[in-house]
Amino acid sequence: MGMGRGGERAALVRLLLGTMLCLPTVSSSKCSILRCNSEFLGATSGLQGAEESGQFCTALQTFAHCTRLTSRTCRGNLVYHSAVHGVEDLMSQHNCSRVGVGDTPRIPPTSQDSQNRSDPPGTCQFGGSQAHVPRLLHCSLFGDPHIRTFGDDLQTCSVRGAWPLIDNNYLFVQVTNVAVAEGSSATAPSQFTVIFKSFPGCAVEKVYQAQSDNLPAAFVDGSRTGGEGPGTSSLQVWERVRGQHVEILATYIGTTIVVRQVGRYLMFAVFMPEDIMNSFEERQGLQLCLRGCPADQRMDWVVPEPPRGQDGPAPGTFTQQTAGAKCKEKLAVEDLYFKSCLFDLLSTGDTNFTQAALYALEDARRLLVNKESVHVYEQFQRPTPANTAPPLLAPTLPLTHLFLICLCCCGYL
Repeated sequence: MGMGRGGERAALVRLLLGTMLCLPTVSSSKCSILRCNSEFLGATSGLQGAEESGQFCTALQTFAHCTRLTSRTCRGNLVYHSAVHGVEDLMSQHNCSRVGVGDTPRIPPTSQDSQNRSDPPGTCQFGGSQAHVPRLLHCSLFGDPHIRTFGDDLQTCSVRGAWPLIDNNYLFVQVTNVAVAEGSSATAPSQFTVIFKSFPGCAVEKVYQAQSDNLPAAFVDGSRTGGEGPGTSSLQVWERVRGQHVEILATYIGTTIVVRQVGRYLMFAVFMPEDIMNSFEERQGLQLCLRGCPADQRMDWVVPEPPRGQDGPAPGTFTQQTAGAKCKEKLAVEDLYFKSCLFDLLSTGDTNFTQAALYALEDARRLLVNKESVHVYEQFQRPTPANTAPPLLAPTLPLTHLFLICLCCCGYL
């Protein structure tokens, strides 16, 4: 009497895609994801109980290929990301091949010249035979916020709202920054959304979301693992300190993600092989971990003067000397982590930022293979045109869009 599980899911995704046609876009008008959605709806609207047939898979493959063709112009568009993850989930549920019109199989690379071969079946450890030792890269976001990019450039940013940190073939990470105080230019992370994209045989698609005062020990669907088949341990959430420290291990892509809460705000770190970091079709689009902050969002590294009253610094604020002494208690080396601590204490007066800088340093010291790259040293000066990236458009993240992403990625669609 009913449609059955497959028919219900197909009906739900059509409803979702139809809803997305009405949502406002958040990036360039050149993004053509709405055309992809319309073509998919047209191709499946006449199907009657044919979800298990090749027709539905063919429509999904065509739709997936269309989204890949629009990836360059749609990277900051939440409608695009909702569509991509929704169709990947349906392809996994209906055992559809990822190879469609104009597509080629995609496998985790172990070196620049190994993308034309696959690892042995059941192998969900990045690097396979260990013949190739990948170069491990690091990105972190903490404090006011400060970002350490994959290229070991540490910047202070005034980014407010939702910004993508990572967007490659296997992982999408977005941060939301809020003002530290009303009228202040200082911002800090209050939310992270992490999407692990499906990789057949090793991991199903999973979403992890952390917010201030809500650091869950599981993915949004309540599960702690995302491994598929025999490789159930290839994607796991580990709670290190309840409500304060969570790590996500994705062994199939050799990646570790650390999310912490310090005081009222969050911080993030990722350790990822260079091959995985480079696994995206176009070297365009906004990825803060890859390119750093847009030039018009970078803040001067000159340490700010503390607020002053009539007779000197305002009560409860730090001076250059007291802030330096406080940071020195936890950070012995005067590298950029120390400077970020000093910057945050003088600009906000919040001593929790001292601990955030220490944790950022400790994560790098604990997880980086090359210990010589733990500390970062630079000249503290305003960026010049020679070493800055062009300004890019920052998307925002309405709650309705985030809700749609969660619906797509958590098995409800």
